[in-house]
Amino acid sequence: MTEEAFLPGDETWVGSDSPASAFSAVFEDDGETGYFYAVERRAGGELEILDAVHIYNVRNVVDREVPSVARVIWSADGLKAALLINDYAHAVLDFAARRGYCRTNFPPPGGAWRADARVPWSDALLELF
Repeated sequence: MTEEAFLPGDETWVGSDSPASAFSAVFEDDGETGYFYAVERRAGGELEILDAVHIYNVRNVVDREVPSVARVIWSADGLKAALLINDYAHAVLDFAARRGYCRTNFPPPGGAWRADARVPWSDALLELF
């Protein structure tokens, strides 16, 4: 588990490596939007973004002046990562199924995890953890 305090809208990067694979999960707030990235670490230090899911638009965060805590947690098998902000689950990355899930259901899958459509969010995903 990795966690960091931040203010939505301040540039923030919270990365966490899987304890059992060559995958990483990264939360980024670039000052305008928040995204959660599925990343594969390759030989020689090269990184490949496999998918990205939208978490928020900063302008829509009502309490952005209040400090938040971003936490990345991993399943026991090291193949699923979840992003929690203030202990509320926003996204899940399933590296085994090659799927990203988020509450905004945006954007359509891209990168190496291309699919016809993003599978809608379900709180049942949290049972993976």
